[in-house]
Amino acid sequence: MARITLRQLLDHAAEHGYGVPAFNINNMEQVLAIMAAAEEVDAPVILQASRGARSYAGDVMLEKMVEAAEAMHPTIPICLHQDHGNDEATCFSAIQHGFTSVMMDGSLMADAKTPASYDYNVDITRRVTAMAHQLGVSVEGELGVLGSLETGQGEAEDDHGAEGVLSHDELLTDPDQAVEFVRATKVDALTIAMGTSHGAYKFSRKPDGEILAMHVVKAINERLPGVHLVMHGSSSVPEALQERFNRFGGEMPKTWGVPVEEIQLGIRHGVRKVNIDTDCRLAMAAEIRRIASEKPGEFDPRKFLQPSMDELKKLCRERYEQFGTAGQAATIKVVSLADMAKRYRSGALDPAIAVSRAA
Repeated sequence: MARITLRQLLDHAAEHGYGVPAFNINNMEQVLAIMAAAEEVDAPVILQASRGARSYAGDVMLEKMVEAAEAMHPTIPICLHQDHGNDEATCFSAIQHGFTSVMMDGSLMADAKTPASYDYNVDITRRVTAMAHQLGVSVEGELGVLGSLETGQGEAEDDHGAEGVLSHDELLTDPDQAVEFVRATKVDALTIAMGTSHGAYKFSRKPDGEILAMHVVKAINERLPGVHLVMHGSSSVPEALQERFNRFGGEMPKTWGVPVEEIQLGIRHGVRKVNIDTDCRLAMAAEIRRIASEKPGEFDPRKFLQPSMDELKKLCRERYEQFGTAGQAATIKVVSLADMAKRYRSGALDPAIAVSRAA
């Protein structure tokens, strides 16, 4: 099946009431496991690569791995997404290498560390969106800065994350400003700040409304019911995986992630894309540690990687089923980039329409 844009996939998800996990990839093993899980449950896929992943694997390798995944799984729609693009060059180069969706994260300056002004965010996101839509490519924007409501700080990952202590105003997306932002930038999906953060150490206790602001999701969805919302930093960091990791020599302090039931609540209120990376890393790392501990003489990389892929596949399958993604691939008829570009030019996909209807 042809590669799908984020906009078309999330439009389908909204129509049918489900969410789509977006899994970060860095290597062949992750791609194989994610796609095997999708094949088993007939789920569409979002594979996303950060700037760090593109530096690690190389754009050509990532592009060819996704092409191979398409050939191996011809019935599964795949969206290839640039995660946290920091400037126009990052987004444009991703499109040149087959990405059908890019995130222009203008919440931070190009250094991916310094919080940006609202005007800067609007300006750069609008420019990227205008260019991408001419090619039929989707754009995700971000309003507010990802970070912990407990500590007031962001968690750096792949050289991306706000530095210093942030105010609650910066850490929580303003619902009224979200309406203005979508109207001004014409983004296809909106990442909102609500207390989630990158990495494993999101919360020091099981999150409640004080540190995981699900009310922000609801408020934005009320104002923008036709706009697709995105939850970043949404690994659940399961206790069982933490215990397994530590049992075989790991040193992970007790931590809490975003409970699956909270994500499911978000899906009921307009969340269509859910970013998951830490859970995938943890599932693989825990299994690699087990094998290294139980079989200290083993040196064949395949004996470490195949079992770790099996664990990742299990995790991905669970998320596809929990988010309602399972069973949806066969119901999607992929639209080409050229046809998406025509739809953008005609104004049919202008999110301002959804904003106007909400108003």
